[in-house]
Amino acid sequence: MAAAAVLLLLLAACPGPGRAGTGRERRDELREELLLSPLPTGDVAATFQFRTRWDADLQRGAVSHYRLFPKALGRLVAALGVRELHLALTQGFWRTRFWGQPPLQAPAGAELWVWFQPTVTDVDKAWKELSNILSGIFCASLNFIDSTNTVIPTASFKPLGLANGTDHHLLRYAVLPREVVCTENLTPWKKLLPCGSKAGLAVLLKAERLFHSSYHSQAVHIRPVCRDASCMAVSWELRQTLTVVFDVFSSGQGKKDWSLFKMFSRTLTDACPLASQSKVYVDISPKNKEKELLEVTPPPTSVHEAVVQGDKKTYAVYDLLSPSLFNTSRSLNVQLKWKRPQDSSEMPIPVLHAQRYVGGYGLQTGEICTLIYNTHPYRAFPVILLETVPWYLRLYVHTLTIITKGKENKPSYIHYQPAQDRRRPHLLEMLIQLPANSVTKITIQFERALLKWTEYPPDPNHGFYVGSSVLSALVPSVIAMKDVDVEQSPLFTSLFPSSDGSSYFVRLYTEPLLVNLPTPDFSMPYNVICLTCTVVAVCYGSFYNLLTRTFHVEEPSRGGLAKRLANVIRKLRGVPLL
Repeated sequence: MAAAAVLLLLLAACPGPGRAGTGRERRDELREELLLSPLPTGDVAATFQFRTRWDADLQRGAVSHYRLFPKALGRLVAALGVRELHLALTQGFWRTRFWGQPPLQAPAGAELWVWFQPTVTDVDKAWKELSNILSGIFCASLNFIDSTNTVIPTASFKPLGLANGTDHHLLRYAVLPREVVCTENLTPWKKLLPCGSKAGLAVLLKAERLFHSSYHSQAVHIRPVCRDASCMAVSWELRQTLTVVFDVFSSGQGKKDWSLFKMFSRTLTDACPLASQSKVYVDISPKNKEKELLEVTPPPTSVHEAVVQGDKKTYAVYDLLSPSLFNTSRSLNVQLKWKRPQDSSEMPIPVLHAQRYVGGYGLQTGEICTLIYNTHPYRAFPVILLETVPWYLRLYVHTLTIITKGKENKPSYIHYQPAQDRRRPHLLEMLIQLPANSVTKITIQFERALLKWTEYPPDPNHGFYVGSSVLSALVPSVIAMKDVDVEQSPLFTSLFPSSDGSSYFVRLYTEPLLVNLPTPDFSMPYNVICLTCTVVAVCYGSFYNLLTRTFHVEEPSRGGLAKRLANVIRKLRGVPLL
């Protein structure tokens, strides 16, 4: 009994996996949130974000017990020397011109960019191994990432977490614009959540509803962050985000009134038991100076105001951990209703947006055109443009032109890495100054290459995809920005922190391009094979028949008595003779 009592005392004194020692905070915590944003077009965007922070040193490999942080990702970070990892799988395109600035945007298809530790000796080998492992974890085609679609940007992608240096040789970036996102990618993503899809906000993640939308994007972000204000220790942060846009017409509702049940066919009943914070934010910001257009029911537990992405936002907050929220009802079904129809002329125009298309005619040459809009009335700001073009589109760099307001706009910084056939793509990075209230047009000509017949995909006439352009900029804010209260504001406000109170960081992606290449007639081999086989069969068969057949001369027989009698009878009857 004495030994058992001593053992119980030792177990009580030792910190458990979910809490630290005496006088210290918990070693890991989970925060989950859902942001509902009515869009100017009448659609609604739902952004889920699950943040797991762990006070552990994954790089030393001394971690043996995982509680909230997924073990598959934790061991991956420790084994391959990953400093930051950002993976996004997107179906559809975010229409910035009509929907406004997104909280977290990603290009169509699959995007992966990773910062490695300086201790990694062979970055290319670690990059290839990492893409293969992530391909198995998320059931995606990331194993097709190789040197032909991987680039090393120098200015566009900086570390979002703690970083001792910014040696761009430790960075790798790749995009698979043709990747299709479906249920098999969502299922492993949900399994990484501490509560899975059994409790909390994750119960709304019904695949049937999520993929019946006009935009779907799921992402995973891993980065090191400061453990406290002094930043003397490092914690690891995992953010799992999912953004979906429900369209008025595709949903079959025909009205602009929304609710959780209409969007997800489910309601909220409780929070995740492992979450320290679980909230639902509803953007009820007035679209004009008149009275509010949107009302929400039931009444929120609190209202929060903040300046987000240069605009003053008002959020109705529902705290799922509040005991008073589920007193009147066992479930929470947030409803959004417009008080009066919204005028289409009231749709705000984002300060920065862009579009891209392919020009020219024929299948020999072409032109890539990019239009960048700065709608700020009086402020100019620079923007970094990243272009990644496959090797089979041979760029003519001397044809690069940048026109703003009818005048040539010379870039302040330009970095170009030419492509090598079947080895690496083109990489073009430029720092361009955008004048106030202007449109900048960037054009560059290219020539289409003729591929080998084994390099064409199964549907070559569909075309070849070119990844989206990436725009990174510090956009000036019209409203003075104050220090954001991280504990009260939505989580996405802390992923891209603003450098000062006068600007905020924005990363945008343009449309992917679909380019046709000279395609041979793949039916000709079939026709040649059929014609050759026919000729060989006829000629060889006839020749073989002549060589192997035995000919015999048959003597004509005159017939016997029976035949002569039969002919006499047939002659009398007028019938032809035998």
